[in-house]
Amino acid sequence: MALELKQSLRLSQQLVMTPQLQQAIKLLQLSRTELVDMVREELLENPVLEDTVDSAAEQQRTTPGESAPLVEANAHSEVERIGETETPVMQPMSAERNDTTAEVKADTRSGEAVADFDWESYLENQSAAPPMPSYRPNNEDLPSLEATLTRGTSLFDHLEWQLKLSRFADEEEGVALLIIGNLTPDGYLDAPLDEIAEEAGVTVEFAEAVLRKVQDLDPPGVAARDLQECLLIQARHVQADDDVVIGIITKHLPTLEKKNYALIAKDLNQPVEEIYEAAKVVMGFDPKPGRSYTAEEPTYITPDVYIHKVGDKFFVVANDDGLPKLKISEFYRTAFSQGNKAKEYVQERLRSAQWLIRSIQQRQRTIVRVTESILRFQRDFFDKGAAYLKPLILRDVAEDIGMHESTVSRVTTNKYVHTPQGIFELKYFFNSGISRTNGDDLASEAVKLKIKQIISGEDPKHPHSDQKIVELLGDQNIEIARRTVAKYREQLRILSSSKRRQVF
Repeated sequence: MALELKQSLRLSQQLVMTPQLQQAIKLLQLSRTELVDMVREELLENPVLEDTVDSAAEQQRTTPGESAPLVEANAHSEVERIGETETPVMQPMSAERNDTTAEVKADTRSGEAVADFDWESYLENQSAAPPMPSYRPNNEDLPSLEATLTRGTSLFDHLEWQLKLSRFADEEEGVALLIIGNLTPDGYLDAPLDEIAEEAGVTVEFAEAVLRKVQDLDPPGVAARDLQECLLIQARHVQADDDVVIGIITKHLPTLEKKNYALIAKDLNQPVEEIYEAAKVVMGFDPKPGRSYTAEEPTYITPDVYIHKVGDKFFVVANDDGLPKLKISEFYRTAFSQGNKAKEYVQERLRSAQWLIRSIQQRQRTIVRVTESILRFQRDFFDKGAAYLKPLILRDVAEDIGMHESTVSRVTTNKYVHTPQGIFELKYFFNSGISRTNGDDLASEAVKLKIKQIISGEDPKHPHSDQKIVELLGDQNIEIARRTVAKYREQLRILSSSKRRQVF
């Protein structure tokens, strides 16, 4: 068979991810903190971009006699000349509303059309665009000043400070520093003592003596090698080292966890009342003495969107506070309009800046639209609380607003909403359904709340078993298996009935 060359036509469809669409998808799945970091990095790399707040502050410092420019202009005002119609940031919600505007789309214009874009008209008009309203939360929604100025003391710093004030010889201080440097965040020694002794060049007996001196420091129980040693150190510290307390710690910690006081009394040949009193002492000790000292800074959740109730209406408001207010640099706008030799470079940077601003704008709109859809489905939750949460899946919201499920999943991941009921992650509102014999299905979160309420109202000396909880839920027309109750109880971090039982 001879080989030959010939031409043929073939028609096919394929998805082409433009750089703009890729950037929009990337921004959509970022959390608020990650978005701020990414924008800050882009501000450093792209000289055409400027932060309106920073530039206004700089102008105010250089020209104190002049009034500062408007600093409320955000990403929405940067792209009004591209031909899109701006949607309001604040919109009243009602049960009848059902927008179906399109989701993130690729720029269908050709590369030549983008390159031939009338940048001069865009640059002339972009600064004249009216500023969009920006919501700023009340002071009571922010952490107090005291919560933002202090820095936590680490366990190492706390012990080192005591070490310098104690009577340690120079050789002992070196070994002690190695010991406190090998402590876990809970305060336990994480390295074998013989390795510490070998590294310090001392004998194991000398390192053991130094370890005992370190164990006398605050907090009590620090530098222990296991839980038993930690509790024994604390017993010695409070002078509660009688035979019953020591016997419980050394022999019956697993039995104490099960609260089987009769077995402990029988083994130690002591009255049950005496075991009760000793158990109270042991249970008052801290099994993790180092957890009170941490160098980790607290992470405050900043909501991406706010839901406010005014009368009988809800308003969905995008939270732009804290996000950089992007604008085009005045210097590069002038350089572009004057036909500078670097015009090609400036145009490339302008295109990159435009894509970023449009992607951030689309991200904010998409989050608002998803939140509005959740509000329509979960209206009873926002009115009455978590007990009225309904079953909801990603497909319901995706079909409601005309988006793909993957887009809704990206929007609801690591995004938070401030509501009249508190701050919740958007994923909180998506729950599987639990069937009821009469009435609509309940969301799993609502069932968890009912389980928590049942356990909180039980008799501490006779707690409900998982099977009893199933029966009590059945009285409320909620059909649920015992293993499901056990799973929900573990998710709520509630102990089993045997461990919840209080004897004294």
